[in-house]
Amino acid sequence: MQFNENGYTKRQRQQWMGILAGSLTKNLENSWQKMPEKPEYKHLHKPETGSIMVRGRAGGSGNSFNFGEVTATRCTIQIKNGHVGSAYVLGLDHRHAELAAIFDALLQDPLHHCEISNSVVSRLKDSYDKHKEEIAKKTAATKVDFFTMVRGE
Repeated sequence: MQFNENGYTKRQRQQWMGILAGSLTKNLENSWQKMPEKPEYKHLHKPETGSIMVRGRAGGSGNSFNFGEVTATRCTIQIKNGHVGSAYVLGLDHRHAELAAIFDALLQDPLHHCEISNSVVSRLKDSYDKHKEEIAKKTAATKVDFFTMVRGE
């Protein structure tokens, strides 16, 4: 397992970035508003919207193919102590991308990592998991099983 200079792994960062990107904007905004001391930051890349190509795999593990394009917003910020945070979120929500990038930068800062991880990311993960579960239930309700009947001769 490889750790970076701040003591977390690439996999850990991928996990918290996934939670930040998949969370609802209102939950990120609530977490931001509850912070007693908000860090100063500057935009390295202001939030901007574009499209990205989504790829799939035939049967989940076969040959890859271009599935189509989706709209995404990205943002890169730098907090005062030099840590840089980035975020890519689906959709057009510039505030979501900005907040996710700020929290990503704070999570890379050893002075803020534990606090943000325990107070923000764990709470966001709970609501993220509930949100995913709701979507899974709605999706399961629309599932259709197809079968083929063989005619006897």
